Amino acid sequence: MKSSRRQFIQRAAGASSLMALTPAVPNFLLNSSHAAAKSKNDRILVVVQMSGGNDGINTVIPYGDDVYHRNRFATRIPNGQVLKINDYCGFHPALEGFSTLLEQQQLCVVQGVGYPNPDRSHFSSMDIWHTAVRDIDAMRHRTGWIGRHLDAKYGRASSSDVPALHLGQERQPLALNGLHVRVPSVSDFNSFKLQSGGNAQLLQHIEQLASAKRPSQSDELYSFLQKSTVSALRSSEQIQNAARNYKSSVKYPTTKLATKLRSVAQLIDAGLASRIYYVDHSGFDTHANQPDAHRALLSELGNGVAAFLADMKEHGHDQRVVVMTFSEFGRRVKENASRGTDHGAAAPMFLAGPRVVSGLIGKHPSMTDLDQGDLKHHTDFRQVYASVLENWLGADSKQ
Repeated sequence: MKSSRRQFIQRAAGASSLMALTPAVPNFLLNSSHAAAKSKNDRILVVVQMSGGNDGINTVIPYGDDVYHRNRFATRIPNGQVLKINDYCGFHPALEGFSTLLEQQQLCVVQGVGYPNPDRSHFSSMDIWHTAVRDIDAMRHRTGWIGRHLDAKYGRASSSDVPALHLGQERQPLALNGLHVRVPSVSDFNSFKLQSGGNAQLLQHIEQLASAKRPSQSDELYSFLQKSTVSALRSSEQIQNAARNYKSSVKYPTTKLATKLRSVAQLIDAGLASRIYYVDHSGFDTHANQPDAHRALLSELGNGVAAFLADMKEHGHDQRVVVMTFSEFGRRVKENASRGTDHGAAAPMFLAGPRVVSGLIGKHPSMTDLDQGDLKHHTDFRQVYASVLENWLGADSKQ
């Protein structure tokens, strides 16, 4: 292990133990003015949802703990293959991308993340992570934490810009649901095209509507329609130019996640006004034959994020971007009889980018002090959300 990695992890260690225990907003993200983006509103958050319940124990591996080796025979990673972070834990060997980002001081590993009285149901737990509310049924409106942020920032104002985007063919995450701001889901760039069916006259009428002088300041419906049309035309043009003109020397892996992240990079470089991008990386429900599947999933994650950040640096956007990953829960300490692992609780989150406080945040949860066979969390996921909202997006996390 390089000495530089030891040094920056040690520098972070003193503050890390406090961050994990205090109820205040932890500063997982740098906010120094000399490295600030053009404005706080110019910063971008990319959320990667690891659907299925990622096995955090085999992601950040406590290879220095005999309990790990005694509980995992078919699924354990031999010490010689672990990408060591320190004398106790290290990355799965497939996470070379994350290991490189850590060397470059661009990766924050928040250990032991969860919430009280964990729910081990995929649907319920994912709802809790999406809404940041423990009792979903008690909510008057089913809104997500990002949706509420967008509502608070934009209110009922009909902006001509799209503040957030969900990329992918999956169902839109509840996290993006708000009362006033609607977030579009886009499967691919072709979805941004104006579908005229080859009708040139229709295109002409639409362009006339967009450029026409409004007949009356009091005609709110016409004003809304015109603004929406202008926004659609401008966004469509931006997206098509992004797809047509974007060039990069960065070689992305040929995976679904990397393809989504490359699309995000294109949209950012095209000047789209969106400040939050949301993508799904699924397949983590590894009850059986976990080793090969988990290796492929982690490789896709680490290499995809590393390529995306390298691309952002090449295009001069790296200081504007933070990538955050999460999964609805971790897996149990003891493997099952099917060469897999079952639903657990606490697991690590990752924050990536040149502006994060790089290194380990908090200790790896105890492998012996368990809750029904699962790791106990020591950092509530809402603390991480609060840090992202306040220290990166410049928002009031309580609101």
